[in-house]
Amino acid sequence: MPKAYLLLMIAVVFETIGTASLQASQQFTRLVPSVLVVIGYGAAFYLMAQTLKYLPVGITYAVWSGLGIVFISVIAFFAFGQKLDWPAIIGMGLIVLGILVIHLFSNTAVH
Repeated sequence: MPKAYLLLMIAVVFETIGTASLQASQQFTRLVPSVLVVIGYGAAFYLMAQTLKYLPVGITYAVWSGLGIVFISVIAFFAFGQKLDWPAIIGMGLIVLGILVIHLFSNTAVH
């Protein structure tokens, strides 16, 4: 996996941790999840900024947001009992398909 995508995947993981912790923080009333929000988002944005050395911002953000949506939805299902209906699942599948199209067929993803 190229360095740019490795950095981006790690950034998405940290962003997902930050977002899941945001839910768990109960509007910043719980200390540990609140600290994880700050650490998660801080690391995520730092790593995303590093990714921009290698990938255009549009491609970076498309992959970041698309995978973040899917990851946090899976975590929300297991950790918080939040369920998705079929239209939501199909829509997320289309997001993943869009990311694959960008990755596999677009020449824009190269600086």
